[in-house]
Amino acid sequence: MSGSWEKTACILCECNCGLEVQLGGEGGRHFTRIRGDKAHPASRGYACEKPHRLDYYQNGPDRITSPLRRKPDGTFEEIDWNSAIREVARRLSAVRDEFGGDTIFYYGGGGQGNHLPAAYSAATRRAVGSRYRSNALAQEKTGEFWVNGRLMGAAVRGDFKHCEVALFIGKNPWQSHGIPRARVTLKAIAKDLKRAMIVIDPRRTETAELADIHLQVKPGTDAWLLAALGAVLVEENLIASSWLEEHVDDYEPVLATLGEVPISEYCEKSGVPETLVREAARRIGKAESVAVFEDLGIQMNRHSTLSSYLNKLLWLLTGNFGKKGAQYVPALLVNLAGGLDKIAGPAAKDKVTPVVGARVISGLVPCNVIVDEILTDHPKRYRAMIVETANPAHSLADSTRMREALSALDTLVVIDIAMTETARLADYILPTPTQYEKAEATFFNFEFPENYFQLRHPLFDPPDGVLSEPEIHARLCEALGAYTEEDLAPLHAAAAQSREAYIPVFFGTVLTNPKLAPYAPVILYRTLGPHLPPGLAPGAVVWGLVHQFAAAYPDSLRRAGFEGKGFEAPERLFDAILTSPSGIVYSVDEFDESWKRIKTAGGKFHAAIPELLDALGSLRTEEVGTGDRAFPFVLSAGERRSFTANTILRNPAWRKKDVQGSLRMSPDDAAQLRVTDGDRVRLTTKRASVEVPVEVSEMMQPGHVSLPNGLGLDHPNDGGERVQTGIAPNELTASEDRDWLAGTPWHKHVPARIEAVQ
Repeated sequence: MSGSWEKTACILCECNCGLEVQLGGEGGRHFTRIRGDKAHPASRGYACEKPHRLDYYQNGPDRITSPLRRKPDGTFEEIDWNSAIREVARRLSAVRDEFGGDTIFYYGGGGQGNHLPAAYSAATRRAVGSRYRSNALAQEKTGEFWVNGRLMGAAVRGDFKHCEVALFIGKNPWQSHGIPRARVTLKAIAKDLKRAMIVIDPRRTETAELADIHLQVKPGTDAWLLAALGAVLVEENLIASSWLEEHVDDYEPVLATLGEVPISEYCEKSGVPETLVREAARRIGKAESVAVFEDLGIQMNRHSTLSSYLNKLLWLLTGNFGKKGAQYVPALLVNLAGGLDKIAGPAAKDKVTPVVGARVISGLVPCNVIVDEILTDHPKRYRAMIVETANPAHSLADSTRMREALSALDTLVVIDIAMTETARLADYILPTPTQYEKAEATFFNFEFPENYFQLRHPLFDPPDGVLSEPEIHARLCEALGAYTEEDLAPLHAAAAQSREAYIPVFFGTVLTNPKLAPYAPVILYRTLGPHLPPGLAPGAVVWGLVHQFAAAYPDSLRRAGFEGKGFEAPERLFDAILTSPSGIVYSVDEFDESWKRIKTAGGKFHAAIPELLDALGSLRTEEVGTGDRAFPFVLSAGERRSFTANTILRNPAWRKKDVQGSLRMSPDDAAQLRVTDGDRVRLTTKRASVEVPVEVSEMMQPGHVSLPNGLGLDHPNDGGERVQTGIAPNELTASEDRDWLAGTPWHKHVPARIEAVQ
């Protein structure tokens, strides 16, 4: 066993905490010890319990190590890489030439901490003329993205390190993290008598247990509760009037609409006592600073986009932006919510999908309409699909219909490491290294005032027969005739001299050339990549991103210590990235910088969003609950627990607790059903019926049950048979149950029926 500690990061949530690992075991291909990396700029040695089980990912049971092609009988055969690339390119170009590139759909672009493929895949998409894409963000964040775009044209985060009041809405950072050193930060807020934590959640979560105020809403009633909170701020004059006058346009219609909210009625509908709602509103309104984090609890729920709007009004009306402890706009290396500046202000227009006419937000098609964009005779239906580092057959709503849609495509190409549920439906599977067998990075760079980036170095050699995503996309672009060796010759020559010589040639030959500019990522990989340190060739695209960042945020870069004339500063940053395996602070900001990043005309917030003010008014006539006596329970499909994560961990043995994934329910409901821990019940929705064991939990309120995320995957047992462990939540969800504006799914509000199994 090696005694040295290698630097890397966790890949199980957006925080990507820095790790140190020791390698050993059979063939030296196992993690034998894992600990937090104290040198990491953000996590500083922090790590939760989950990354200690990452060997179950690295040595998963479903690994693919050769390109596979589906045979007419539905089975797969191994083929060589030249044949795979040639045939995939031919089939995609045939679809493009007959039906148009906009009928080729792309799903993926990076899982947690696996983001470099997203940069390289853009070149392949351009080569085949693909216009439409989506990924997991469209299941969660696009409603919030749309609101941010209309309000300010930029994305915001909250400064929980310094805030006086921390407000978490549908968010349990104790399990889902989302902020650096989450549990340390939560404990610090809870212990400080001058600070307060407010949690809005139907469950009594670990975070809610630490809170000063827990607003335990009825499932799906967050919009009524948030409207009541905003109405109290207006009624009790807890708003920052002079600040609004200076920084916010058209806020009067917002105040007028909130002033008409029947506070007592909405509190009653939400299930929260009015006295507690007023206490929370006063704590928010009187605080020096408030930081807010909304998450899947409202983003995958009824009224998700409206709830995002109402949540942002809380900090906007109280002036909690652009100051210490409040909301800020980070300096982003890659803007995952790109295009918000294009939908800033009330006059902005949204792009829509070709069949359903659903809003395309931040370039992303709503996941819940993908099946409807395929299962139709519309001439512009999606006919081919590239799925990369993703598993939509399992992770998107309405799994049965999703499998039907994927099977109906003319061509399905899957780029992944494992035989996933989606890969089994593919025409071609192109296998890749794991995240620890290649250079990788995350673009979840949201911190402030110091922001960081980590280019992870490979820890293991990849097995024979796999190719990295940059190599796959470069080969596809070449097979599609995107560029020639003659096009690259001057770049090869310049890179062989030095990066200094390469700069003017790349910017002058590629970015100014309409033929080559669309393929800049793979051109960087082909020409600059070979001259980077061993194993770091996939980091070539980061070089381009660093130069873009330097042009956009020169002051942030300078404050981080990277100075120089012309291209000197970005080149110094890139050198630091290559030689800092624990990561590097690439930007240092002042809180006033956030004001410069508002993209609206005049640099002010546009508070009145007509569509959402109308939606707020319609709450008066809407009833709460499931609205269906046949399905009286509300199921939250996909709860984050101590040993659940994303679906890259296919082997259930990684979970130390609750391996089967129990259905959590309240003691009152368990008593009514006459069940206790470990008993089995039948859980039924309008889509499916399953049997599942019960966990009786004080977290849950009557009428609300939850299933964990990350289960329902199958895996080979000792005898080689495939066995499914736990319930796949999306067998129970329906694609039509989605937000009217952003199309995000209602996974946290699935009407259900429960019966005891004798």
